[in-house]
Amino acid sequence: MAVENKINPVQQPKFSVAIQKESYQKLIYNTLGEQKGIRFIAAISSAVANNPKLQECDAGSIIRAALLGESLNLSPSPQLGQYYLIPYQKKETYVAQFQLGYKGYLQLAIRSGYYKKINVLPIKIGELEYFDPLEEQIKVHMIEDEQVRENTDTVGYYAMFEYLNGFKKAIYWSKKKMETHADTYSKAFSLKTREKLNHGELSQWEENKCSSFWYKDFDAMACKTMLRQLISKWGIMSIDLQDAYEKDMSLIHEDGQVEYPDSTQQTVIEAEETAEPEMKYVQENDTQQMMSNDDFFAGMEGGYKNE
Repeated sequence: MAVENKINPVQQPKFSVAIQKESYQKLIYNTLGEQKGIRFIAAISSAVANNPKLQECDAGSIIRAALLGESLNLSPSPQLGQYYLIPYQKKETYVAQFQLGYKGYLQLAIRSGYYKKINVLPIKIGELEYFDPLEEQIKVHMIEDEQVRENTDTVGYYAMFEYLNGFKKAIYWSKKKMETHADTYSKAFSLKTREKLNHGELSQWEENKCSSFWYKDFDAMACKTMLRQLISKWGIMSIDLQDAYEKDMSLIHEDGQVEYPDSTQQTVIEAEETAEPEMKYVQENDTQQMMSNDDFFAGMEGGYKNE
């Protein structure tokens, strides 16, 4: 019988104790000021208290990830889903990753002032009549009962935006395409593992490793992927949105450098985006500029798998 290779992380002091250290207090108050610093500490402490695994993380990694969220004016509340602090086991310790939620993408896009409309949603069984990829038109018959809709299986995902100047873009992916995408690009997710998990064929230790949001909330991760695909290829990205996009799923070190622990390289470009870069036209004060997509990566949770 094979012996499971388990690494027990080093026990970290409780976050409520660690955050009282003078070095952390100085960092927070020097960065945010006293009033915002007090609110920040309360919000982060609440988020950590609701996540047992996060309580085991290095306090410095939590604070640095949360300060990024604060700089973007996003809330760490799991209920709002704007960004998450994700525990990641690195050697013999847990550290916190910054993970942007799809609602955070929506917030940052709306605040940019470029978008008249922007939306993303799962499409349920029986709702889709057609999606025309040439005209980018969709016809659906939405299930009116919200509770019934919530409990109905998803068949696909739709995302769209419209600029203030009238330019529109829309995409639709089937759930099968999304599953293939996640299985291909996320090291933290496997369709085979999910099937075993659904059939109760995993040990408790193996189940504990299925901590990715692809397992916990597939539709939310799919909506995030749709927005990443839509905005990175055709959307206008504000400085804040670029910053959030580039640091998504990263560990932030004390010197400000970022690390993508699941990536084979710091910047990952998906296979379908390795052709000539798309050009995005930004209209600002009647001046048209071109922005290249070269600098943006589109892999979810770390890019290519080594299979």
